[in-house]
Amino acid sequence: MDFAAILSDSATLNPLVLSAKVMGVAGLLQLTIGVPLAFWLSRSKGMLNSFVDSAVTLPLVFPPVATGFVLLFMLGRRGPAASILGDSIIFSFHGLVIAAFIAGLPLLVKPVQAALKSAEAAKLHEVAAVLGKSESTIFLKVMLPCARRSIAAGILLAMARSLGEVGMSLMLGGNVIGRTNTLSLEIYNAVFNGEFERAAVLSSIIGIASITMFTALKKFSDTE
Repeated sequence: MDFAAILSDSATLNPLVLSAKVMGVAGLLQLTIGVPLAFWLSRSKGMLNSFVDSAVTLPLVFPPVATGFVLLFMLGRRGPAASILGDSIIFSFHGLVIAAFIAGLPLLVKPVQAALKSAEAAKLHEVAAVLGKSESTIFLKVMLPCARRSIAAGILLAMARSLGEVGMSLMLGGNVIGRTNTLSLEIYNAVFNGEFERAAVLSSIIGIASITMFTALKKFSDTE
């Protein structure tokens, strides 16, 4: 197997670049939306909290293809969100980003939420509130530093999950060759077409990325 030749082929490079872009954009969205959402979930109560918490957690237990179908129904041309967001989301880069974002979001939100609900975080929040600090100041200067390790670990897990996403990406992206065939989907395409060597190279790339993220995650976990 000529690893270099397969790796330099546009049929391999294009899905690799696309996956990197999707993972980067989804990771940025997960960080900017997921961390404040975890803070809100850790402090709020009531039915809305329970509903949002369940919706965020659902992708962990619901089959990705089924989740993708629900999103396809909601975001599709005749879906309830089409009049607001338009019909250009499905089978596009935007659809891939949404799939990756939703797939990885609970892996960031849940550990950060747990860290912010810990006894230590609750005590720090109470002290800051007694000192008259606003919620935004408490969030930025007290809670974020308190949960920094959980945030770092969570974003690594979320981005790793985004990189390996298949089911939702297939539904929202459509696996259009040259446009929405991500690295994970291209492995399936290569196997389906009998290109087992290329599938092995693609799998090796994802394996190397996953091992790198796992190593970084262990370093964060082992840091005192």
